[in-house]
Amino acid sequence: MAAPNIVNVATITAKTDSVALSSTGGISVLSNASNSGIVMQVVSLYAANVDGSAAADVTVTVHNEPAGAGTGFALASTVVVPADASVVVIDKNSPIFLEEAMSIKATPSAADDIEITVSYQEIS
Repeated sequence: MAAPNIVNVATITAKTDSVALSSTGGISVLSNASNSGIVMQVVSLYAANVDGSAAADVTVTVHNEPAGAGTGFALASTVVVPADASVVVIDKNSPIFLEEAMSIKATPSAADDIEITVSYQEIS
């Protein structure tokens, strides 16, 4: 796992991805591949509860391997997301960096209740 040098940046590409958490087994929401040559600066991550009547919990972890594999470390642990509401897990005031071969995974307490939106910059 390398940490690309970002002193002499060639490109910064802003991106936003969203994923519906359809399983309680956990889903990789953002992954930086091995040998990608980029670092990802995650500037926001929102967890929205689309269930109109019931709260749901979400756990968000950062992993030392791509696609949510390897050891996970909690960014948010069993945080309650009220019905028809959202919580901010990461914001621009406290971004995180995903080096090569790192990922973020989200695990909900109920399938199809939580949707994740993550905004990030690919820096190379």
